[in-house]
Amino acid sequence: MSEQPMMTRWGRQVTPDNAWREYPRSQMQRDRWLSLNGSWRYAITPVTSSCPTESEWQGNILVPFAVESTLSGVGKRICEDERLWYQRSFTVPADWQSEDVILHLDALDYSATIWINDGLVAHHLGGSEPIRVNITPFLQARDNQLTVAVTDPGSLGEQARGKQINDPDRIWYTPVTGIWQSVWLEPVSRDHAIAEVRLMPRFTEPEAS
Repeated sequence: MSEQPMMTRWGRQVTPDNAWREYPRSQMQRDRWLSLNGSWRYAITPVTSSCPTESEWQGNILVPFAVESTLSGVGKRICEDERLWYQRSFTVPADWQSEDVILHLDALDYSATIWINDGLVAHHLGGSEPIRVNITPFLQARDNQLTVAVTDPGSLGEQARGKQINDPDRIWYTPVTGIWQSVWLEPVSRDHAIAEVRLMPRFTEPEAS
């Protein structure tokens, strides 16, 4: 009996137009932001390969679902000697021109390199940590191109990976590779902006009665 992909009735309702459209940050919500979730093009190449040419892109992938998942529309496993490429275009809203534009990739697994319009903007290691990078110097007035390349050694590496394993069985999980959380943009003031909030409790001794 062949293995069939698992899909729920809710999963069948997911489309490139409605995939994770909620504001992705639980705190410090800003009124203006732009979701980059949806349909991207993808390619799987040898790990030594450079960015695919136009003819080497292999189809579309639904971000932010991992390439191994059914919801991604791909459902393929990535080996340790392969590289997963993502690419999409976007246009920065006109009213953001006087502000810094921040790119967020909320999680991807594991080693990622990111380009905007062929300019290298970031390299990141980690399966769960968010990436936040100011891409303003790399932007163009016309359409912009975002490219992400990802490799993942899976259970052959020494990185934290939970129960992911290259040969899943019983209690061991199928690996997760590539983007698996929201990708989005937001404008922030060039003069002042809150990046994070840290709460430091200060305890005092109760006064004697």
